[in-house]
Amino acid sequence: MEFLRKIRLATPLGLAVALLSAPPAMLTAQDVAVPVVQQLPAATSSADGFLGYLQLVGAKARGEGVSQRAIDSITYGLTYNPRVVSLDRAQPGSTPGSPPAFWSYYNRHIGAERINLGRAALADNAGLVSQAETQYGVPRKMIIAIWGKETFYGRIKGDFDLARSLATLAYEGRRRDLFEGELIALMKMADRGVPRSRMLGSWAGAFGNPQFLPSVYLRVARDGDGDGDADIWNSRADTFASIANYFKDAGWRPGEPWGVRASSPDSLDRRLLTNRLESPSCPAVHNRHSVWKTVGEWRALGVVPQAPIADSTMAVLFEPDGVGNGAFLLTGNYRVILQYNCSNYYALSVGLLADEISR
Repeated sequence: MEFLRKIRLATPLGLAVALLSAPPAMLTAQDVAVPVVQQLPAATSSADGFLGYLQLVGAKARGEGVSQRAIDSITYGLTYNPRVVSLDRAQPGSTPGSPPAFWSYYNRHIGAERINLGRAALADNAGLVSQAETQYGVPRKMIIAIWGKETFYGRIKGDFDLARSLATLAYEGRRRDLFEGELIALMKMADRGVPRSRMLGSWAGAFGNPQFLPSVYLRVARDGDGDGDADIWNSRADTFASIANYFKDAGWRPGEPWGVRASSPDSLDRRLLTNRLESPSCPAVHNRHSVWKTVGEWRALGVVPQAPIADSTMAVLFEPDGVGNGAFLLTGNYRVILQYNCSNYYALSVGLLADEISR
């Protein structure tokens, strides 16, 4: 499930995900009744103090305007889940040295079945996905590709209790700021009317067909079918509208491709094309890209696009497996896909899957 990589990298589903902020509310009489709880040190190793920590989070949530009803609905009866902590700690770190081959990753994570199911999903949901494309300016193939990459077209959405997972990961402490903020965002979802029974997802807190975090849901989830409920777990109309709105919010430019395959000559002096700018997000990802040039300038250097793209379009050259093993010219819209998951292999896979399912 692709969300695991989001948590491992610096900006989960932000992913450059911006946590929803709300102005602090005045404390109520209920705040006075909450016992004072000491701030727990990072990397708490057991469930000792878990209930006290939930009281602390509840007080913080009230300070952000969350109702006591919502706080109680999320925290009542929660217990520490050691399995979630084990899963979190078992995530592999970055492997030193050269990254693995992209094409082996692509064949393993995409494959013929996901492509064929994507083509069927595009045909079966033509009306709904076209509506989202028209409203938000994001290609239908890209909406379906995200759905397919994240949850295998709704087949794998996760069945962990979100409140229990987020509370456990926040209490454990390695990424407390992230998970505590997401737990409070889940409470805000309850205040917005999302039923507690619906709050199931991955062990790391992502949920629904698009695998949003709670803060992302609050920011970009949309009601696509007009029933007053942004149900990204069960409604395809809501799912497609929400994915499209995420891309629009991240800066998707209608009419521009995410990128194209290209041929690049061995004689190209790649030392002169090194990107010397430090990206504020996902620096390791962007460091593998070249400097920006127009497609026309790339053509003049012998880099030939293998699909239609305007000469005036700005693009970077990316050769994931090295010289002679495939090249891409990537546009600003590729960076939008990276906002969904900060990984070159993820973004390339989504773009290529989108192209395949639209053939």
